[in-house]
Amino acid sequence: MDTESTYSGYSYYSSHSKKSHRQGERNRERHKSPRNKDGRGSEKSVTIQAPTGEPLLANDSARTEEAQDDNWGETTTAITGTSEHSISQEDIARISKDMEDSVGLDCRRYLGLTVAAVLGLLVFLTPIAFILLPPILWRDELEPCGTICEGLFISVAFKLLILLIGTWALFFRKQRADMPRIFVFRALLLVLIFLFVVSYWLFYGVRILDSRDRNYQGIVQYAVSLVDALLFIHYLAVVLLELRQLQPMFTLQVVRSTDGESRFYSLGHLSIQRAALVVLENYYKDFTIYNPNLLTASKFRAAKHMAGLKVYNVDGPSNNATGQSRAMIAAAARRRDSSHNELYYEEAEHERRVKKRRARLVVAVEEAFIHIQRLQAEEQQKAPGEVMDPREAAQAIFPSMARALQKYLRTTRQQNYHSMESILQHLAFCITHSMTPKAFLERYLSAGPTLQYDRERWLSTQWRLVSDEAVTNGLRDGLVFVLKCLDFSLVINVKKIPFIMLSEEFIDPKSHKFVLRLQSETSV
Repeated sequence: MDTESTYSGYSYYSSHSKKSHRQGERNRERHKSPRNKDGRGSEKSVTIQAPTGEPLLANDSARTEEAQDDNWGETTTAITGTSEHSISQEDIARISKDMEDSVGLDCRRYLGLTVAAVLGLLVFLTPIAFILLPPILWRDELEPCGTICEGLFISVAFKLLILLIGTWALFFRKQRADMPRIFVFRALLLVLIFLFVVSYWLFYGVRILDSRDRNYQGIVQYAVSLVDALLFIHYLAVVLLELRQLQPMFTLQVVRSTDGESRFYSLGHLSIQRAALVVLENYYKDFTIYNPNLLTASKFRAAKHMAGLKVYNVDGPSNNATGQSRAMIAAAARRRDSSHNELYYEEAEHERRVKKRRARLVVAVEEAFIHIQRLQAEEQQKAPGEVMDPREAAQAIFPSMARALQKYLRTTRQQNYHSMESILQHLAFCITHSMTPKAFLERYLSAGPTLQYDRERWLSTQWRLVSDEAVTNGLRDGLVFVLKCLDFSLVINVKKIPFIMLSEEFIDPKSHKFVLRLQSETSV
């Protein structure tokens, strides 16, 4: 055996070198005499229990070999027995953290909504109360107003309607996220409105209610002035909340910590927490879905080469034991220095396997869609009640491509993100809209954005914002903040868009004109 040798009573053994050699020689050993895979010495054995309702993840002859070759399932813990769904340790930690963080979020959300609703109701009822209280309390003492007051009533009604629609469109929208801190501008506007309404009520109580003012036209005009002021405050809210952030002022570089994938976004004057919200909204549609299985092989390779060597004495002392041990350690060190060759051949082998199984998948899907076209031609001749719906057609052709798709997803380590139900739904969708095999395969041949997959497979729903500055502060040049979730983090680097000096250069149209003079005499 390559990793275990005995020289005059000394036996040299390295478990990590054993695994490396097995991975490098697995193709040649496959054609040699059969080998017992269970005889692994002290190596850890992991069993992954598949869900019973998803045949895509069922055991077959190639599953054990691929899982052991790729070494990407060593950290998975499964619930077996009567359980129908497997769950990993990361999922358990994520569920517990979600339950802890969700405590109090609903109360805080509804508290803010309640305060805003009460204040909005007070704002809209105040002008109406200003107009109705004098006729109720001292109707006989009021001076007649006539047509002027009736016109003011119509003006107040339409202005309140416009204010109601604008307030509904600006403030009463579905909340997109739970912020760690309040929105400063919105809070300032609410405080301004509250102080403004209280001031009007104080003036109304002192100058009108106490004195029982008989000039009803002046009272109505006072209510109209309140509505006009509220319209101007609403215009200020539109400027601060919507228009101020439209002009791009900063460029944000977003880098995912695990694989280094990055994107750039341009934003205006926003606070750190609102900029983080914009980044997350773009993350789910721009970044490819995070797949931790792709990083397991590299982590295993690094741990394998960082491991130490062990020397065991099994046959008693020997004279040349020390020299032989040094020779073995030096040989192992030289072998570890050639790890780049192992990486090169592993990647080449993986690419070859992916291309081979991709070709098989493409051929299988094309044959299945040809079969669908044949079925559609046959169904046109049947009675209307016997026509097969897209779901039944998808279930009919799916077994012909299931094995090829299963092997390809496992080779590319995407099997956790595509259940059999989701594949059948996508296949039925493609059949309904007469899509080509290439359109069906596009979702599986390359990793798509996070929104393309089911929500329970996103692996990132709750985030923590880490910043050296207060999250209510605005963006500035050189600012760095981090968005962390359970599996990875997004590092955001803020750069200010440079000031551009654009000058104009005038070119005289006459400068492009020239005269061509031809000589009639030529030299001989």
